[in-house]
Amino acid sequence: MSFYSRNGMFDECISAYIGMKSKNVLPDGYVFPKVLRACTVATCLETGVQVQKDVIQCGAESNTEVCNCLIDMYSKCGCIESARRVFDSMVGRDLLSWNTMISGYVYNGILQMAVEILGLMRLDSIEPDTVTWNTLMDAYCRMGQCDEAWKIFRQIEEPSIISWTTLISGYSRIGKHKRALGIFRDMILRGVHADLDCISSILASCQQMLALRFGQEIHAYGTKMDYGRAFYKSAGPALLTTYAKCGRIQDAECVFRLMDKCDVVAWNAMILGYGDREMGNLAVKCFQEMQSMGIKGDHTTFSTILPACELKSGKQIHAYIKKGSFASAIPVWNALIHMYAQCGCIGTAYSVFSQMDNKDLVSWNTMIGGFGKHGLGQTALKLLQEMRNSGIHPNSFTFTSVLSACSHSGLIEEGLEIFNKMTETFELNPGMEHYACVIDLLARAGRVEDAVEFIMRMPVMADKHIWGSVLAASLAYQKISIVTVAAEHLVKLEPENAGHYVTLSNMYSKVGRVDDAVKIRKFMESRGLGKPLGLSWVVNGN
Repeated sequence: MSFYSRNGMFDECISAYIGMKSKNVLPDGYVFPKVLRACTVATCLETGVQVQKDVIQCGAESNTEVCNCLIDMYSKCGCIESARRVFDSMVGRDLLSWNTMISGYVYNGILQMAVEILGLMRLDSIEPDTVTWNTLMDAYCRMGQCDEAWKIFRQIEEPSIISWTTLISGYSRIGKHKRALGIFRDMILRGVHADLDCISSILASCQQMLALRFGQEIHAYGTKMDYGRAFYKSAGPALLTTYAKCGRIQDAECVFRLMDKCDVVAWNAMILGYGDREMGNLAVKCFQEMQSMGIKGDHTTFSTILPACELKSGKQIHAYIKKGSFASAIPVWNALIHMYAQCGCIGTAYSVFSQMDNKDLVSWNTMIGGFGKHGLGQTALKLLQEMRNSGIHPNSFTFTSVLSACSHSGLIEEGLEIFNKMTETFELNPGMEHYACVIDLLARAGRVEDAVEFIMRMPVMADKHIWGSVLAASLAYQKISIVTVAAEHLVKLEPENAGHYVTLSNMYSKVGRVDDAVKIRKFMESRGLGKPLGLSWVVNGN
């Protein structure tokens, strides 16, 4: 059993224990920890329960090491109450006992109890060690309370790489990427060497922030540390995605060439990289190369490749999916709906949607958004009602899609009613995208005065896209006074955009404000802002 346990042969270890029992050989305190660790890794609860009975029968329930293993086994098998009973029954608990119990609560997501155990631990005059602090930091990070984890971190005299990684990944998960990058820099300056887990965590922040230079530095660091192929296996997908999102597709391809081509994760990352850069043809080519090498795609592969497809390749992949075992993969069906809708086949998209046995929120949002883009506002509104009847609650993205559908279909009153329901019935706080949809709704209908009035009531400052929408509509409907207002705001928001100054100057001239028009022209000259050149597109051949 010792040999099996040492070499990770846990099923064999459990079988050997059962065989030993069948020959009426009594186990002892030396055997129990080994078989319990095997039960933990194999999540073999039934055998673990029997081992505890044997422990009691042999009088080994006072053995601290055995009890610690029992706590860990029950925790990892999801029986946290049984783990706590073992913990409470212990006469002599050591530091590992407390750490294992805390870890058990964290593992099972009962994070507040983990914090409470720390209080009991101190009452028992047991001082926490780095493992204790790391476990609690992990608990706080899982709860999204990374600042509390930071307070614990500061109490550790010599933080381990696990301490640093826990903090970095925690801040990265809650979207505080700049903070994560700062902590990583501090760690390196203190002479702590990042391991592969830490590098993967910080690269997740790099790709979200489009922090190309930082990503390049980490790439160089990983190469310098000579992690070899393991570096690209662990950190490769995040590094590749960082390069691709930052427009460095050749660097992404270089990383891909160094990754394990037998690993579907590598292919998925490269396909996503091409898709993010709107290189659909290269994404499809990459997928085809993957198939030619005999690598089977997974749910992520198809969810990633389909949005990058044009109709012909999308249909081919759809046929491939039908032959595979993806009937229950909701993300794949959602991607199919999206592909058909963006390729103009809204009827086929709805057919795929209707065939789904189980639909999630993304399914409904994608279909509603598809109807909206095709100007089928009434159909989108009808589907929203069906969605609510099915028990799926709309979210912020749902309302963006519905409001956009109303805007493209000229459903002004319906759109305004939906916006009011969003805030009053569903108690969702509108984002800039929702305000932009309402402004676009009013502006498209020529109600630019109402659009400006709506902007003035907004609790947030309108951005350049909103004022740009108002400007375009007021020009189209020749609302000269509104054109001037919109152009003045755009000049403030984008002071380096010469086009806004030209528009404003022209409007001043039209309404007789010649002096103001001259001032604008002189200001442009002093700033070196030339009139933007007019451009025409000529399509040659196909």
